[in-house]
Amino acid sequence: MSNFAYLAVLAFCFIGTLWLEFVFRTHVYRRMLRLLLTLVPVVIIFCLWDLYAIGAGHWTFDLSQVTGLFVVGNLPLDEVLFFIVIPCCAILTLEAVRAVRGWPVGDGLPDPPAGGSS
Repeated sequence: MSNFAYLAVLAFCFIGTLWLEFVFRTHVYRRMLRLLLTLVPVVIIFCLWDLYAIGAGHWTFDLSQVTGLFVVGNLPLDEVLFFIVIPCCAILTLEAVRAVRGWPVGDGLPDPPAGGSS
């Protein structure tokens, strides 16, 4: 069961911030292109960094704590999901704080219409 410890923590983080999307109407997941443009560089850079560090012997992953599924080389799927879930949680939290505080978005893009996407 401890093989799912990493995924359990990620699920807890994701579920713990998901409600912000609905309660504060942050529209993070409705702006999928914006979210992808934010996540893709993060995922690529940190996956490459991890692969380098693993290859150089700087760190490893406790195989009893991860699922055992690997995407490239010795990089666990759990770690790749970390690079997706945690930035999403941070973005949701930031957008919720901005919604409560009334801070402007700062990019000049209006919120999408209620029935639209992107």
